[in-house]
Amino acid sequence: MDAIYLIGIPGGPEVFIILFVILLLFGGRKIPELMRGLGKGIKEFNNARASIESEIKEGMKEADQKQISNNS
Repeated sequence: MDAIYLIGIPGGPEVFIILFVILLLFGGRKIPELMRGLGKGIKEFNNARASIESEIKEGMKEADQKQISNNS
């Protein structure tokens, strides 16, 4: 259980080190392109999640309506 507590959210110095390493690896010109791609990916994921969620809710409503009509 103690191993779980050793891995935590990075603090201030760790964030700066991570950002510095990213800057070194990709360079200043590639970072905006990477962020755009990341943003598009997140947007597509959220759209897919919302679509699946609405399909599930719609299916549940249809199942409830069938159950109500069968009981009547």
